[in-house]
Amino acid sequence: MNTYTYPLPLRWADADSYGHVNNSLFLTYLEEARTRMFQDMLPADEAGRRQRAFVVSQSVVDYRAPLTYREEPVDVQVWVISCRGARLELGYAIRDAERTYAEAVTKMAAYDLDTGRPRRISEAELEFLARYTESDPRSSGQRVAVGPYARCLAPAQRGAAPPPGPGAAR
Repeated sequence: MNTYTYPLPLRWADADSYGHVNNSLFLTYLEEARTRMFQDMLPADEAGRRQRAFVVSQSVVDYRAPLTYREEPVDVQVWVISCRGARLELGYAIRDAERTYAEAVTKMAAYDLDTGRPRRISEAELEFLARYTESDPRSSGQRVAVGPYARCLAPAQRGAAPPPGPGAAR
């Protein structure tokens, strides 16, 4: 799987009186990593960013282990599960070399803030997102989303047929 990894520095203020990072901050950590990942995809000018925005419609976080404050950053990994039309689904893991603290999924919509309406994900955005799309190990290196939605492929990859499933005639 191709992931974007952001080494997130923990902040002293993130810890509660027990030294644990408050679980509500995990959504902020996901947002920070996603924003850093999207920096290369979104337009540089404010008007362009307003017309090419993405908004979160749902977040689900599975907390796996307490994260205690420490000096070393924690890795926030981000990958594309699926995208189609105006929908984008991202997967996340907050982890270090020893353990996974949380896994999460956000569902997002490509959105034009000026019109207040969803928009289709552009060809350039699809090209960018294809770098971080889950790969099916049967696909011989082709990027194929394995989530519940259609493929999120770069324009050059869209004509390729999906790999055969288990038990399919070869």
